[in-house]
Amino acid sequence: MILMVESTGSNTTWGGLFVMQITRIIRLRCFKLMLIVLAGFMIMATATPSSLALTIKEEKDLGRQVLIQVSKQFDFISDPEITKTIDRIGHKILAASGPQPFEYHFYVIRSDVYNAFATPAGQVFINSGLLEIMDSEDQLAGILSHEIAHVICRHISRRIQQAKKVQIATLAGLVAGIFLGIGGAAAPGNALAVGSMAAGQSAMLAYSRKDEIQADEIGLLNLSKAGYSARGLLKILKAIRSKQWFGSKQIPTYLKTHPAVEARLAYIDTWIERHEKDNKRPSKRDALTYTRMHTYFMGRYGNLERALKHFRSILDSDSRNPMAHYGLGLALLRANHFKEAETHLKAAVSHMALDPLVVKDLGRLYFLEGRWEAAAETLQSALDMGGRHPEILLYLGRSLAEAGKVDKAVEILKKLVLSHPDYPDGYYFLGQLSGEKGNLVRAHYYLGLYYLKKHEGKKARFHLQRAMEKSRDPKLKDELQKLLASLPPAARKSPANK
Repeated sequence: MILMVESTGSNTTWGGLFVMQITRIIRLRCFKLMLIVLAGFMIMATATPSSLALTIKEEKDLGRQVLIQVSKQFDFISDPEITKTIDRIGHKILAASGPQPFEYHFYVIRSDVYNAFATPAGQVFINSGLLEIMDSEDQLAGILSHEIAHVICRHISRRIQQAKKVQIATLAGLVAGIFLGIGGAAAPGNALAVGSMAAGQSAMLAYSRKDEIQADEIGLLNLSKAGYSARGLLKILKAIRSKQWFGSKQIPTYLKTHPAVEARLAYIDTWIERHEKDNKRPSKRDALTYTRMHTYFMGRYGNLERALKHFRSILDSDSRNPMAHYGLGLALLRANHFKEAETHLKAAVSHMALDPLVVKDLGRLYFLEGRWEAAAETLQSALDMGGRHPEILLYLGRSLAEAGKVDKAVEILKKLVLSHPDYPDGYYFLGQLSGEKGNLVRAHYYLGLYYLKKHEGKKARFHLQRAMEKSRDPKLKDELQKLLASLPPAARKSPANK
C-alpha cells in the first residue's frame, strides 16, 4: 500500500509533514497540486483528536472524487480485452472474500511506472508498466488480492481523520496526490508500501508496516480461497524489487532499503511453506486465457521497443509460436510497419483461425492500409465467429463507410453503440456520418454523447444544446434535456467550447 498517515491529534506531526510536502512540491514546481495538497493539510492540521474516520457513505463519495482526480492526471486503458480479464480475476477474489459494502471497480492506468493501489470504496488501479511484467495470472491475482485487502480493512478511511468542514473534493485531491505522487509522477505501488511522503516519517512507518502485514494476511487467505498460489505474488514482488528505477529524482531513495519490503517477502515465503506444500498450479485453460490477454496487451499497449524485442526473441527459438507472431504483428502494426505486421498476423491466423480477436486485428491492419473491401470481409468474418470486441463493429462500419456503403455503415455503428453503450468511438463516427448525410440533429446528438462518455462536459454541452435547438422530435428533446441536466454544474453554466 502507498504510505498513508494517521492523525495523532498533534499539530506537530502534521506541521512537519506539511513543510516536507510543500518543500517537495515547490522543488517540482507543480503549483496546481500544491494548492490542493496545501488546502488539505491546512484543514487536516486543525482536526481535533475526536474527529471520526470516514463513514461508508463518505468513503463512497471520496472514492468517486479520487477517481475523477486520477482520471485528470492519467489516461486509462479501457480495452475490454484487457479489462474483462482483470475484472474476472478481481471478482474471483472478491467472491472468496465474503460480502462487501462497496462495488469494486478495476482500472488500468497508462503509465510505465510500477504501481498498483486501492483508494476508498473499492477503486483498484494498476499501472500498465506493472501489468506488462506480469507473466502469469497468479502474479496479477496476488497484487489485486493485496489491494482488495486494503479496501476490506478500510485502511485509508481509518487513517484519515477529518473535521466536519473538510470538503470531499479537497480531501480527494490530497489522497490522489499521495497515491500518484506529486507532479503526476506516480510513486511505485502498494506492493512496495511506499508513498510520496515516506522519507523521515519513522512514526508513520510503523503504521504502514501494520497495514501491509494485515493486507498480506487477509490477501493471502482470500488468494488461496480463490484458487491462486501466493508464489505469483512473491515472484512479482521480487521482480519489482530487482528493478533499478529507484534512482529517479522524483522517487525517494528511501525505497531501496525500506525494511517493509524484505519483511513482506519473508512473511509471504513463510506463508507459502506452511500453506502451499502441494505447489498449486493454474489450470491450462486459465494459463492460456491469461497468455492471450498478456500477448495482446504487450503488442498493443506495452513498451514498443521491449515488445518487439520480446516477441522476436521467442520466435528466434520457436518460429511457429502463434502467440509470438500475434504479439509481434500487433507491435509492428503500432510501429506502422504494415507489410511485416501482415506477415506475422497472417501467421497467427493460420494457427488461430477461429479466434475472432486475432482475425479482428488482421482486418484492422487492412483498414489502416486503406484496403476497405479486404478489411470489411475480414472483420465480418470475425463478427460471424461471435467476436464481441467493439473494434470489430467499429472498423467494419468505418470500412463500409470508406467503401461508399454509408447506410450499411450507419447500421453497423448503431449496433455498436447498442451493444457497447460506454464505448465512445462508436458515437463519434456515427456523428460524423450523420453530418455527412446532412442530418445535423443526429450529428450533434451523437457527438454530444461522445464527449459525454469522454467526460468533456463543455464540448458535450455544445453539441447537445445544438441538437436541442435543431430538433423537432419531442421524445428526442426530452432525452436531450435529461442529458444536459446530467452534466456537471461547471459544464452546464460555462460557455461552450467547440
